[in-house]
Amino acid sequence: MTLTRRELILILLGAPALLTSGCSTAPRLPPAGELLGQSLEIGHRLRDGFRPQPNADQWQDVGVVIVGGGVAGLSAAWRLKQNGREDFVVLELESQPGGTSRSGRCELTPFPWGAHYLPVPLPHNRDLIRLLDEMGVVESLADDGSPVIAEQFLCRDPDERVFVDGEWIEGLYPATGASEEDFAQLAAFRKEIDRWSAWHDAAGRRAFSIPIRHATDDSEVLELDKLSMAEWLRQHGWTSPRLHWLVDYSCRDDYGLTAEQTSAWAGVLYFAARLRGPGTEHQPLMTWPEGNGRIVEHLASQAGARLKTGIAVARISGTPPSGDVSNQPQGASPRLRQTQPEASALRLMRNDGLEVLAFDTASEQPVGFRTKSVIFAAPQFLAPRLIDGFAERTGRSAEQFEYGSWLVANVHLSRRPRESSFPLSWDNVIHDSRSLGYVVATHQSGNDHGPTVLTWYHPLCDDNVKAARQQLLKAKWADLADVVLTDLELPHPEIRSLVTRLDVFRWGHAMIRPRPGFITSRQRREAALPDGRIHFANTDLSGIALFEEAFDHGLRAADEVLADLTPRP
Repeated sequence: MTLTRRELILILLGAPALLTSGCSTAPRLPPAGELLGQSLEIGHRLRDGFRPQPNADQWQDVGVVIVGGGVAGLSAAWRLKQNGREDFVVLELESQPGGTSRSGRCELTPFPWGAHYLPVPLPHNRDLIRLLDEMGVVESLADDGSPVIAEQFLCRDPDERVFVDGEWIEGLYPATGASEEDFAQLAAFRKEIDRWSAWHDAAGRRAFSIPIRHATDDSEVLELDKLSMAEWLRQHGWTSPRLHWLVDYSCRDDYGLTAEQTSAWAGVLYFAARLRGPGTEHQPLMTWPEGNGRIVEHLASQAGARLKTGIAVARISGTPPSGDVSNQPQGASPRLRQTQPEASALRLMRNDGLEVLAFDTASEQPVGFRTKSVIFAAPQFLAPRLIDGFAERTGRSAEQFEYGSWLVANVHLSRRPRESSFPLSWDNVIHDSRSLGYVVATHQSGNDHGPTVLTWYHPLCDDNVKAARQQLLKAKWADLADVVLTDLELPHPEIRSLVTRLDVFRWGHAMIRPRPGFITSRQRREAALPDGRIHFANTDLSGIALFEEAFDHGLRAADEVLADLTPRP
């Protein structure tokens, strides 16, 4: 079904947007723009069984094949190279690496297409600190190991503002018109977050830590995964609409879910994990004009020619064993008993090697890789589709892995909008909107006048993720551009007259969504376990789509491979 302009605005922005959208007249659209997105056609062809077969001369032997050139895959490559293992390839379906951390560029400035900041890591995250030091971001280390970040990489002031009741105010809390009770509940909420930031288990692990493998598995903390963040607020008696809005915005910002949909464990982690301890402020943010694309660019440069973009992986399977297939591993479980349908599954458990079948998406020329180890850094829902015998062999599925869709737009302006209250900031949030507002790509340059690029974000928080994804993918550029400008007209009535170009990116499977019960689910906990010599790395495995989690899983998977490749005495 094709939606009308009015219906699309209502679905994506809500009823209030209709009041300012001028739906009775034809919208004024930008003079130029493009509709971008993930390579869905290739993915659908693979889903439907497209499997080109390489000729004998189209096979390559390589030590490690990394499937996926997002942050996790690039981080795995970085770790392998750091340890002297350079016999690897990174296969990326898209023409550009980085996944949801990818970026774009125009004559004026680079800009993000997804993730656009990184909090300064706490001292325990030594690997990330090492990477930032390698990038020239770290000036020195404090006595406790905390990185001292060069000032030009810290988000400059003013960093954030919110448009509420017809004016911009500093910060994200909608303080205008707040009552004493509103402020009292905000203080109580912060006190409870402080309590969780100070909480440690008997082993000294924090209740919430990033990456989450450093956090406790104590049942007192994991109980939070049984309820939603909104329910957790209500259990504490916090009913302030302003507090609920702040928490809801935070959940939509990091997880693509409302507070009613988000696990309370994930919701509390958002506020508590990036505090050094009680009474401290959240860790400062690092950002670049292109967002986390700057980090992707560095990681990609380390991979060099081993990073191969525009390569779609079609199948991962075991090579034909050199001996009798019936020669099973010691202690093989009943479901690995030899039967003809399970032959390919058994081969993966042997050390005979793996085959990765792929093809060039431009030429459709097939290519094959023979390897001892695979790092599967693609989304988890692809594992049963690409790895032969995966579900039968492991008993694992991706049914509980739910992925939200996002709409991101880069809006090119001839000049900045006129301001009459708190000035244009790096992060600009619209209170009465379902969008997340926008960030300003030129903010870090220190140039506060003239042309700029606004990167606008909108998570589709629908419960029916499949229907929301289909609606997004059916929409045309003109309709989505109108949605973006209708939203921006609320704080900037003149915005349409300033736009010179507006590009839209549709993320169909943007990020994992931590609904109640998912963090503690067996499916999530077992998803990181190796399948023979296939190792897994992705933010899916943490249940929260954060750069730090992708980076950490990439390192862990690489370390598992390094252990596999190290001769045993």
